[in-house]
Amino acid sequence: MKGYNGKILLADLGEKASRVLDFDDDFARKWIGGSGMGVHFLLRYCTPRTEALSPANPLVIFTGPFQGTGVPTSGRHQITTKSPLTGVICESDAGGTFGFHLKRSGFDGLILLGRSAEPVYLQLENGEVFFRSAQDLWGLDTVETDAELSRRHTGPHGAVCIGPAGEKMVPLAGIFSDGPDARAAGRGGAGAVMGSKNLKAIVASGRNFTDCFDRKALTGSVSRKNGELREKGAKLSMYGTAGGMALAEEMGDLPIRNWSLGSWTEEVKPITGQTMAETILSGNYGCMACPIRCGRVVSLDGVNVGGPEYETMAMLGSNCMVSDLDAIARANDMCNRLGLDTISTGSVIGFAMELFERGIVTTGDTGMPIRWGDGEAVVELARQIGMKESFGKTLGLGTRAAARRIGGGAEAFAVHVNGLELPAHDPRCFKSLAVAYVTSSRGACHLNAYTYPWERSASFPELGYPEKLDRTVDEGKGEMAVRFQNLMSVIDSLKICKFAVAVDVNIADILEWIRLVTGWKMSMGELMEAGERIFTARRLFNAGNGLDRSADMLPGRVEYETRGSGGSAETLPDLQLQLEEYYRTRGWDQRGFPTQGDLDRLGIQEFANWLPRK
Repeated sequence: MKGYNGKILLADLGEKASRVLDFDDDFARKWIGGSGMGVHFLLRYCTPRTEALSPANPLVIFTGPFQGTGVPTSGRHQITTKSPLTGVICESDAGGTFGFHLKRSGFDGLILLGRSAEPVYLQLENGEVFFRSAQDLWGLDTVETDAELSRRHTGPHGAVCIGPAGEKMVPLAGIFSDGPDARAAGRGGAGAVMGSKNLKAIVASGRNFTDCFDRKALTGSVSRKNGELREKGAKLSMYGTAGGMALAEEMGDLPIRNWSLGSWTEEVKPITGQTMAETILSGNYGCMACPIRCGRVVSLDGVNVGGPEYETMAMLGSNCMVSDLDAIARANDMCNRLGLDTISTGSVIGFAMELFERGIVTTGDTGMPIRWGDGEAVVELARQIGMKESFGKTLGLGTRAAARRIGGGAEAFAVHVNGLELPAHDPRCFKSLAVAYVTSSRGACHLNAYTYPWERSASFPELGYPEKLDRTVDEGKGEMAVRFQNLMSVIDSLKICKFAVAVDVNIADILEWIRLVTGWKMSMGELMEAGERIFTARRLFNAGNGLDRSADMLPGRVEYETRGSGGSAETLPDLQLQLEEYYRTRGWDQRGFPTQGDLDRLGIQEFANWLPRK
């Protein structure tokens, strides 16, 4: 079988038992890998009644067929489970080295069930699994855990782990890898699910090599594309994603003061990727098979740690009115070590700062002043959230649940979609994000559809967009979201980075790599149908968990309040217009659910029981 091991490890942590599930070429072609196989097995092993933090909630981890082949940016892995933050599907992916070593260990993916009676970690090696005690690892942060695992497992290996936030089942906890480089599957609370299973880490190693249909031709294609990506992605290599901070502020995309302000022109200058390169940057790194190397390494007190990316710089920085680069870097390092999603953490801290300003919470609630621009307060609140202490116990629930607990009108200032905090891109700037956010499988997510680069600067002729789209126009954005959600579902299943797609990887490249790796002569139509199948399966999971069209709502702040200044001063999205177009294009029913005809056409009738009864 080309491109795959054809083997999945199914492990019960409570019973300390495991078995191997085999799959064939037909299954692989239908579900691809990553997100596709993840949602397939989530639907098989979960039910609508399964509680996110119960032993019955499966934690599913998959690579893709490109992993280990050298295809540019393919060094990624996907984690799928039921989210303790949102109550619907949690999909989170990460780069780094773990996915590569998981594939080398002999498995394409893992399905983890049950709960260990005591802390454990899994060791996967050459097709075998070992349950190891993690009693002495419990309580360590992610960097300490990675270092100790590297001491124990001295050969080539990759590891993922949780920090104290995951152990304490904080709903903002992610799953981290690569120690101080801090590659994170951050969004949605997968780290809390891992903690609920008493699973501290997974270590993978082995000598399995991915077999390819035409290795020689693949090597030539990869070499050519790597050169193009290095050239066209040079600014990402130099400045990282935070190199876009000033442009985001200029366009009116950057979140400022809990999404309430439109411009911050002078204040943003100290917290750009360019400033970081001139001050605390000490190096960069790339995930496996990545020629771009956008990851940042910064020096804090003479120690090299992972540096903040755009989303982190924006959410812990401008969203909280913090223009102190050192404070943001320290808050980022705090989140990485404790194992927290920096996007949701920055969002909930900005939310708390606004509540403090408005008198909805006081020092009696918070234990300290939490004012706009206070970098030390951001670092301390991140610590409290990760350690589940003081006011951090409440904030760590996420903005939706925290607002409900706090009361007093707090919900008006909680910026989320279906429980997931908005990432650092504004639907008032890029209007396609309005419909993309509310129909995203996991709540507010800029990557589920990844439409905004084609409103900012790029074109995509293969999808019918030969020119950059007008970001201020609502018409056409519902159909655009459908097309890109289907395509990105395949990208998430092949497990290549979306930056590569934005920089210089097109559908023709992807189809060529699929043929050279697997031998499949897949058409663009088949590729897009696979994406539709995967996205529809995610929708089925959410439908079974009570999410319907009535949940397609933006926070009032970004739907009804203008920014007032800057590059998107007076624009507001017409969400209802976009949604009508979206559902017309999808062909789903009035409740926002796929029809039985959709399931039959896509070959997923087996999951029809997830559709709610009329």
